[in-house]
Amino acid sequence: MTNHFQNDLVEILKERTAKGQISRRQMLQGLGALMGTTALGLGAGSAQAQEGRLVFVNWGGDALDAMDAAFGQPFAEETGINVLYDGSGPTEGAITAQVQGGRPTWDLVDAEPFSSQALGRQGMMEPIDYDVVDPAKQREGFHWEYSSSCYFYSYVIAYDATKYDTPPTSLADFFDTEKFPGKRSMYKWGAGMWEAALLADGVAPEDLYPLDLDRAHAKIEAFKEHVGAFWGGGAESQSLLLNGDVSMALIWNTRASLLHKDTEGEITFTWDDGIIGPGGIGVLKDNPGGKEAAMNYIAATQEPERQVVLFQMLGNGPSNPAADALIPEEERRFNPMDPANLPKQVALDMAWYEENYSAALDAYLQIISA
Repeated sequence: MTNHFQNDLVEILKERTAKGQISRRQMLQGLGALMGTTALGLGAGSAQAQEGRLVFVNWGGDALDAMDAAFGQPFAEETGINVLYDGSGPTEGAITAQVQGGRPTWDLVDAEPFSSQALGRQGMMEPIDYDVVDPAKQREGFHWEYSSSCYFYSYVIAYDATKYDTPPTSLADFFDTEKFPGKRSMYKWGAGMWEAALLADGVAPEDLYPLDLDRAHAKIEAFKEHVGAFWGGGAESQSLLLNGDVSMALIWNTRASLLHKDTEGEITFTWDDGIIGPGGIGVLKDNPGGKEAAMNYIAATQEPERQVVLFQMLGNGPSNPAADALIPEEERRFNPMDPANLPKQVALDMAWYEENYSAALDAYLQIISA
């Protein structure tokens, strides 16, 4: 989930800059907020540990060519500790190799919360120090032993409003091609699609977990003839709707918001039956920059003003609920965590994904590729 979503956020920043919707400085601020770092052009290369700095590893993409960060610069000013961005990708295998090698060069990782949890139980991640990281600055139910939430996104129903007199308002509508004719698009990598199938099949949100994969896969297999494409990246999901290849799609809210704005509502979306995904920050066991510095960095990212920068650039929901009120009123409709939008949605269960994602994805890919 996170690797595909993170790469897509970088693409969104570049697209908005190219269209003149944001300045280059704003783009770099957005990248800094996204990475939680001062960007030093490390790209996909590997940053080496060094005294007085932290190395934050995410799914970066292209090298960054300037130092301008919403999180990293304020943290450096406050503490004297620089945070460097390394985009080599914190897969579970890479984190394991770092820790088991005995001399890790990474400090912080933008890993799936369920990945951090699984690795933490194997002794590879530091427990989050909630005496430093403030639980009151996190949303209830979204902090874990080995991962601290840092942003949110949603899978939402996006649709071509010019094709429907009555808009869809549920996942049952998404799967109903008689009432809402036209091709659909769904996410290639499974996350959120099992939940969507079960909600459409009548399962109540409070009864979703543990997911009934047999029931979900049967629903998807019976429906896949109506799926014009299974999208793997955000730009693809956006173009499928723009080009008219599909009339409805389950896509990230970040892309759905762009579609709404770019088409002046001709292609829009609903928060009804949205599915929320959390992003999290974890700390490697025996990280070279030290546990204390890493926890202080996570605490610094909780400041609501800094989280608003990320929302304004990309549409990510803030992890600190105090940031919601700082978002301009006219933009709040695009915040997945806004009090008006959040109750309409259900969240991915990180404990279930920790135990089941790999096997579930294998089965899902077999069905959609057959």
